Amino acid sequence: MSNEINKYNDAQFPQQPDDEIDLRELFSVIWQGKWLIIAITAVFAIGSVVFAINQPNIYKSEALLAPADTEQGGGGLAALAGQFGGLASMAGINLGRKGGVDKTQMAIEVMKSRHFTSDFIQNHNLLPDLMAIKSWNMAENTISYNDKMYLAVENKWIREVKAPFKPEPSMQEAFKKFSKVIAVNTDKETRMVTISVEHLSPSIAQQWVNWLVQDINKVMKDRDVTEAKRSIAFLESQIDQTNVADIRSILYKLIEEQAKTIMFAEVRDEYVFKTIDPALIPEEKSKPKRALICVLGTLLGGMLGVMLVLIRYFVRKEA
Repeated sequence: MSNEINKYNDAQFPQQPDDEIDLRELFSVIWQGKWLIIAITAVFAIGSVVFAINQPNIYKSEALLAPADTEQGGGGLAALAGQFGGLASMAGINLGRKGGVDKTQMAIEVMKSRHFTSDFIQNHNLLPDLMAIKSWNMAENTISYNDKMYLAVENKWIREVKAPFKPEPSMQEAFKKFSKVIAVNTDKETRMVTISVEHLSPSIAQQWVNWLVQDINKVMKDRDVTEAKRSIAFLESQIDQTNVADIRSILYKLIEEQAKTIMFAEVRDEYVFKTIDPALIPEEKSKPKRALICVLGTLLGGMLGVMLVLIRYFVRKEA
């Protein structure tokens, strides 16, 4: 009779498996392995401190820019398109539509492009300061280069690389490196643009930001002037080919608009971006965050120590 009762109880109330995790047992295991945890944590803490100390200071210089007024040409062409669109179509001339690509956004994308970056690096001879710099001397405001890559006295690259790479870094390598030190951000509400550069030397960071602003304004200005001159040449050729007074009137007004574009570009250096807050030589480093590195390294060591103690315990338990 008692056997039947036991079988009934076992069927109704099955015994729970004996592999449930007991928190008190875990704490006991961790306490027993506290010296191993402390040792691993100490190693990671010391390592993170050494790593943080050996990291060079990085300085960031930035400039705040505002989009310049670029409605001088687009508005006139849009008005002509609305007024003389039909006659212009008969003459085979496309006056364009209102809107199109935002010139500020286009300038930002041009600044991030490979072509602009390559020209920027070559025109200002930035390759050594970008690819071979080793350290910056604060007292003398001088920089030193990695002598295993670049000989500054001879202006010669000597780094050892495998094909297809060459001792002198290519523009593709330089572009990848430059893309990591430059940042261009736009505020969606105010449309203000911030250009920043990070570098070991604060003066170089400031100089690069200034050059970037100057060069992008010049590049966009030259593009519009070249396009306007080509348009004027085309329109003048169309005037010579037609005797219709209304069409000639349209063409002359288009030439006038293109002449305004050229005049506007020639008299303004800040063609696309106006400098609101110019770049300064930073006095304080931007990174590394040495305290944060030490804290994270210590926490990582502590967690790794706890994991090793628990893994060792459960392996022994299963064995």
